[in-house]
Amino acid sequence: MNREYHKWYSGRLGRDMELLVFGHAGLPVIVFPTSGGRFYEFEDRGMAASLQGKIDAGEVQLFCVDSVDMESWYNKQVPPRWRIARHVQYDDYIVHEVAPLVRTKNHDSHLVSLGCSFGGYHAVNIALRHPDMFTGFLSMSGAFDVQRFLHGYYDQDTYFNLPMDYLPNLNDPWFFDRYRRSNYVLATGWDDQCLGQNQWLDQIMTSKGIPHKLYVWDSFNAHDWPTWMRMLDIYL
Repeated sequence: MNREYHKWYSGRLGRDMELLVFGHAGLPVIVFPTSGGRFYEFEDRGMAASLQGKIDAGEVQLFCVDSVDMESWYNKQVPPRWRIARHVQYDDYIVHEVAPLVRTKNHDSHLVSLGCSFGGYHAVNIALRHPDMFTGFLSMSGAFDVQRFLHGYYDQDTYFNLPMDYLPNLNDPWFFDRYRRSNYVLATGWDDQCLGQNQWLDQIMTSKGIPHKLYVWDSFNAHDWPTWMRMLDIYL
């Protein structure tokens, strides 16, 4: 399996950022780690290896990015305004630095975002914000209640990074034309602590006529890597 390590200084984030690439061709997928996770998490948890057949066959190519969650949402040492501002910088990094790398290595017309738990939030939010770039997402046990990190603080950047807030008010045909051409999957489980958040997002997307699928698994310990690995095999 082709494996590449990349590191460069991000001017948008003001520090070095790292990522791993698995595969040589196929559907390009940007993989976000879980809360505070690193770019090597997907590999360490055996998720990349579980896809080796598809990767080696040139069906899927993974771009496993690092996170700045501990500098943004989880950073209790700074005011909420800085937390959301740091997240906006991270969004710019993905869109303007990682995505161009993807395109230099992969000319497939599609681009999918993927994440588990808090990585699911990143995957959903960036795909819905940039449907001209992302053509789908796979969120497994996505955790979307990020307002809890801001302790009541709210501004325009907050609003435009909370899918539960901006989607209900969104009416721009430009977005919906692209949403209708995309493939969105929410996967969770009946005992998942994030089940309610996924059902809420499902209701919002349904009410807005955004094509998607919600899968609720009848299995125990849904919010864990063994279940996510099984979901990955089915939905990616």
